[in-house]
Amino acid sequence: MSDLFIFLLLVFLIVCAVAASLTKKLLASIVIFMSYSLIMSVIWVLLESPDLAITEAAVGAGVTSLLFFTTLKKIHAIEEEIRDEQAEK
Repeated sequence: MSDLFIFLLLVFLIVCAVAASLTKKLLASIVIFMSYSLIMSVIWVLLESPDLAITEAAVGAGVTSLLFFTTLKKIHAIEEEIRDEQAEK
């Protein structure tokens, strides 16, 4: 693999980590977290560890994000964010 590609993946990984912690909107933060997990799974493939890559993709981007979305829906946080955005306009 190209060193430039690996460098870009690592930069995107750091950007996703910082953005997920600084984002104030919960829904955006979850989507960024999903991106982080997918980038991490590609890095695991490049490190020739496919078992960890599959686990990271399934658990990190899949199950955990689904649980986050379900929790936001149960506590009505998504509807509140939409109402706040509409009130600002």
